[in-house]
Amino acid sequence: MKLAKLFLYFVVMICLSACTENVPTDSVNDSALLKNIDYIAISRAAYQDKLHGFWLGQSIANWTGLVTEMDKVGTPATMPFYTDEDWGSKDLPAIWGEGVPHSDTIDFFFVEKGQPWGADDDTDIEYMYQYLHEFHQTSLLTTEQVRTGWLVHTYSEEDAPLFKKFTDSKAVKENFLWQANEQARILMAQGMLPPATSEPENNAKYMMIDAQLTTEIFGLLAPVRADIALKLSHLPIRVSAKYDAQWIAQFYITMHSLASSVDKSLTMQEQTWWLAGQASKVLPKDSYPAKMYDFIKSSYQQNTDKNDWEKTRDEVYQRYQVNNADGYIYHDPFEAGINFAASLVSLFYGQGDIVRTIQIGTLAGWDSDNPTATWGGLLGFMLGKKGVEQAFGQDNLSESYWIHRTRRNFPDHTPNQVGEDTFSMMAQRAIKVIDQVVVEQMQGKVDVVNNVWLIPEKKG
Repeated sequence: MKLAKLFLYFVVMICLSACTENVPTDSVNDSALLKNIDYIAISRAAYQDKLHGFWLGQSIANWTGLVTEMDKVGTPATMPFYTDEDWGSKDLPAIWGEGVPHSDTIDFFFVEKGQPWGADDDTDIEYMYQYLHEFHQTSLLTTEQVRTGWLVHTYSEEDAPLFKKFTDSKAVKENFLWQANEQARILMAQGMLPPATSEPENNAKYMMIDAQLTTEIFGLLAPVRADIALKLSHLPIRVSAKYDAQWIAQFYITMHSLASSVDKSLTMQEQTWWLAGQASKVLPKDSYPAKMYDFIKSSYQQNTDKNDWEKTRDEVYQRYQVNNADGYIYHDPFEAGINFAASLVSLFYGQGDIVRTIQIGTLAGWDSDNPTATWGGLLGFMLGKKGVEQAFGQDNLSESYWIHRTRRNFPDHTPNQVGEDTFSMMAQRAIKVIDQVVVEQMQGKVDVVNNVWLIPEKKG
């Protein structure tokens, strides 16, 4: 029965790929619609460039953060933590005793034209969710569409291909799923649907970081309207997260959505502070994420040396990992909580500078590739493609993307090039998804004459 369902999925995919459905569009000259409604106009062309910046910034940050992933997790064997003095030094082994094959130095990692950016769990599930919206031509995924998407596009531990981390490593099966996502996939293969896959009685890893990695893109699929972004992301978040981990994921999604409406006359630091402040409102006041946010913000404000981010990081370690303050009980370095705290350290002390933010996130400790990827994507979106290149002083960066490094069964959009896709094409296709979200979920309009979205402001 499961094989039959998967076969049917592929048959439908082939059929749908042969046809397209036009999203309803209208001109801005519709006085009846505009009457008594306040709209926010967002340029579709500018947004497409920002989406390119999102994928590029996220990839740079992801692969830079991977260099130090799990090197420093607050245990006696991994102490002391990294500091700014360690930037440019030799990378130390992670807690599992290995480094990474792509770099042995703690430094920014770039992929130049001619080679693809490899998919990783910070980018590949987001890629999958955008594809599912494209494939099903829907503005809101159903539980069955989410479940089938996971089963079709991710490997199980049994059918995963052999993978060698280093050239001299022993080849082992690797499906590139861990913690809550791994358990959720097992449950979905057994027929369970989200949100049941994140219920504590079914998934003991529900408090892990997984939802942060996989759902930020929903903020970008719903520009300006964080309420719609949270609606779109509800089931994807609840694939693997509940309670505090769920709220933390919603915090990041909200920031990504509101990045379209931030006041551009503000400095980048002021913009990120405003976004964080708005997003903090989704955190229940008595939750540990809300208390973490207040503590780390206060620590930053009271620190007279804004370069001494290590002071606040060390306070985070002592307060949350050692003393279990604010209702947070630390267990593992993969958890949403400790990494949320580390991400806020890099956000506040990074002061809106994508380079400095990623650098601090890479050195901060714990699951360092995840907070870096989150902020690299957000700040990359805010800067756009050229802004990212200029920030890093790079003019030869690749835009090719190798989704099949970790996932499967996606179309090859670049059959004559390395990888299967490009950031440009990914951004272009996202615009069509957003067209549908604006019309169907926001009751807005796609003004094809002026090439803008007209997005109704949320009332109340």
